[in-house]
Amino acid sequence: MAETVVAKEKKGSLLGKEEMKLLKDPLHSNNPVTIQVLGICSALAVTGSVYKSLVMSIALIFVCALSSLIISLLRNSIPNAIRMIVQLLVIAGLVQVVEITLGAFAYSAYEQLSVFIGLIITNCIVMGRLEAFAMGNKPWQALLDGIGNGLGYGFILVAMAIVRETFGKGTFMGWQIMPDAYVLNNLMVLPASSLFVIGIFIWIQRAADPSLVDKS
Repeated sequence: MAETVVAKEKKGSLLGKEEMKLLKDPLHSNNPVTIQVLGICSALAVTGSVYKSLVMSIALIFVCALSSLIISLLRNSIPNAIRMIVQLLVIAGLVQVVEITLGAFAYSAYEQLSVFIGLIITNCIVMGRLEAFAMGNKPWQALLDGIGNGLGYGFILVAMAIVRETFGKGTFMGWQIMPDAYVLNNLMVLPASSLFVIGIFIWIQRAADPSLVDKS
């Protein structure tokens, strides 16, 4: 009798072990940027500023989470032959919501990120999660998977931006945090520096956890 009650509790749990894994794995062991090496273009392009990285991260979390939820809800009604077209339409609609919202409430961010926000439509992370997970799983799990991968992407973006803005501009979110005597490292503000920063991040992660090293 007790075993039956426990089984029912586990089955009804909204954040059980498997659900928590969907949220936590993309932050480290299955990070979409450093492990899956997806979404690299925007990670390299917008990480010169913490503010821009935060806005981009929030936008991708919103699109990835809601598109996963919507596609999972519709998965049994989508003809296989046009599934990717439907996925793109859903993503494009959500990206339009993000662009309109930014244009109305954060116009400076919209001006700086409009090109990159639009490219979320073809972001490999979003499309990959829809195809690999949302199309075959229930809505709640798909939503958590979308949130988790969005958070994993955002974590790397913001971490890179903190390093680049701090050492390249001596600021954080536009506020000066380095002493006046600090000599700015102009290399860090160049787009090419993001390649070195993300490479170091990948190296540190794999050095700390050898199980993440691809031995093939």
